Amino acid sequence: MHDLTQKKCVPCEGGSPPASDEEIARLLPQVPRWQIVEVDGVKRLTKTFRFKDFVESVAFVNRVKDIAEAEGHHPDLHISWNTVRVENWTHAVKGLHENDFILAAKIDALAQTE
Repeated sequence: MHDLTQKKCVPCEGGSPPASDEEIARLLPQVPRWQIVEVDGVKRLTKTFRFKDFVESVAFVNRVKDIAEAEGHHPDLHISWNTVRVENWTHAVKGLHENDFILAAKIDALAQTE
């Protein structure tokens, strides 16, 4: 199994199919505690991170921003006082793509250094 943190997000375009259920089942165990949710028929990968306070939450978001920019793949970030909920999905394919799992793995690696 190739470590997702060693991969790079690749540009994808509309018209490509989203990840299959089989591909999702293969990738999901590589990003522990991330969950699949469906919003308006679109599968998303989501996880909530907890912090001591708002300052730590915002600092985490700023570090996620740097990773997202480097990967060219941008999650939705929902900031609360001591939590950050991250949602990954690929708009171009209207669902999940391997890129979403790569970004999730890199965000997890970042959170472990907190």
